[in-house]
Formats: sequence, C-alpha cells, structure tokens
Amino acid sequence: MSLTPPATPICKPVQVTVIGAGHVGSTLAQRIAEKNLADVVLLDILDGWSQGVALDLMEARGLESHDRRLRGTSDYADTVGSDIVVITAGFPRKPGMSRDDLLRMNGGIVLQAIRQAIAYSPQALFIVVTNPLDVMTYLAWKASGLPPERVMGMAGILDSARFQTFISLELGVSTSDVDAMVLGSHGDLMVPLPHYCTVNGIPITELLDAATIDRLVERTRTAGAEIVELMKTGGAYYAPASATCLMVETILRNRSRLLPVAAYLTGQYYLEDVYIGVPARLGCGGVETILELPLSDRDLKALHKSAEAVRRGIQEALTLL
Repeated sequence: MSLTPPATPICKPVQVTVIGAGHVGSTLAQRIAEKNLADVVLLDILDGWSQGVALDLMEARGLESHDRRLRGTSDYADTVGSDIVVITAGFPRKPGMSRDDLLRMNGGIVLQAIRQAIAYSPQALFIVVTNPLDVMTYLAWKASGLPPERVMGMAGILDSARFQTFISLELGVSTSDVDAMVLGSHGDLMVPLPHYCTVNGIPITELLDAATIDRLVERTRTAGAEIVELMKTGGAYYAPASATCLMVETILRNRSRLLPVAAYLTGQYYLEDVYIGVPARLGCGGVETILELPLSDRDLKALHKSAEAVRRGIQEALTLL
C-alpha cells in the first residue's frame, strides 16, 4: 500500500507573503505558521537566505504541531495569490539614528515591494512595518492605487504593548490585566493616553502619580531607541513581529478587533490625507471603521503635532514616486 500526495491541492490554502526575511520578517513567519494561521511565502533579495530560513522553520513543523507550508524565494512570482502581504524589508536603525533618517533609504525599497507584490496579488491586503512606518504606509498606499482600507501600518499595537508592559512592571500586576492605548505616529511624537489605560478597568491615573506616569510615557516614546542602543547593531523584532501577527490573525479570522493601527484619515480627529495611529476595527476587509475617541485639547494638539511631522515626511517621500 502506498500513499501519494494529490497532484493538485484539494483547496487553496490561505497564504501570507512576508517581504523581507530579516529578524522581523523571519520571526513573523514563525509566529504565523506556529499559530496555524496561514501558509507563508518569505521573500528576500538575498538569494538563498529566505530559502534557508523557510526550510529551517519547516523542519520544526513536527515539533510545533502544525502543517503549514513555508517557502523562501527571491522571485515575486512565487507570491501569487497572497491574501495578505506584509512589508518588513528595509534598513534597520543604528544607534543615534531616528526612524526619519531611514526615509529615503527605505522609501525605494517599499515602492519596489508594493509594485511587484500587487502585480501578483491584486486582491491582497497590505500591512507595512518598514520605518518610518506612517510615511512608508502612505507611500505604499499611493503607489498601490488601492482603497486606503486595504493598506495599513503596524504601529500603535506595538507602542501600546510597550506601554502596557511598563505599566505592569511598575505596578507589579499581570500584563493581561492592563489595557493601554497609544495614538499618533510611530516615533518620538507618539501620543500615549493615560486616561484610556486601565488595570482591570481602573484608570492608571487612579493608581500612579503624575510624575510616574510621565516617566512611563517617556520610556514608551523612546522604547525602540532604548533597544537599539542596547543591541548596538540592530533593533527590536520579537515584539514588532508579535504586533504584526496580531493584525494578520485579526484579519484572517475576521475577528473585528479594535486595535490602534496606522490608518488613513479622512477628517477624523480633524485630520485628513495622512496615515497615523488611531484605534480602528480590523476585519477581513482591512480597516473597517475608525473610532474617534474624545480627546482633551492637550492630547488633540499632540496628535496634530505628530501628524504634521508625518506630513513633512510624506512630502519628501512623494518625490520618490
């Protein structure tokens, strides 16, 4: 008796393409496969690298109890029919470098990625992770010609998770009891919202004094730079991969979760024609709705200041088109 595989797949599996097989992309591919969310195509310009990473992850399938297929490639033709495309490719930050310093270096990479990926997966949703994230998301949207709800950036989820961690450490409570909310650009001008951060429903403003909250807010704003300074030769990738995976899971399983993501605004918060971190409901169609939180004058002013910085970056990025 012999068992041979079918000549063609019985049904089309869900597929996610991850462009960029560096630390973030490779870790994301691992997260997606081990959560049994989708098959993964891992694409990188360095021929052989993504194939090696994919094979390594495939060889762990039995140990991690999943049957998802992972393929490495340097050919965009292998990404055909993807349901979601995640762009992580780009240069990482080095000590002393801001996310904005990467704008011109990474703008060309993102443009090439979006143009080639959409040619093979015109129905896909696109998630941008490359920094400077808000500007790169706008650039990807402009180059794609897609409706803005199908292009989004991973930002607020990561920043909120960092704030959540710092709050839990400060109070000595489980992170599962802490909910945090951070809006604005993915950078030093992000806008953590302490009044919307709670521990089992209790606002942290009732549990921590103002000086402590200010200290945690500042650490959240510089959390990425803190890791870059410690690592010297790279930046964060475990938490960014987890944050991106949460977006992928929410979309593929149509969970309609309310998450802070870089979304296109059309008048919400008195802002328009800009991508910036706001709470949005994600589902199988991408960004389904954007929630407008009542903000204090101070927080709204900070959000607008953050948006203005993104707009300046956008103007420079548009010269690359």
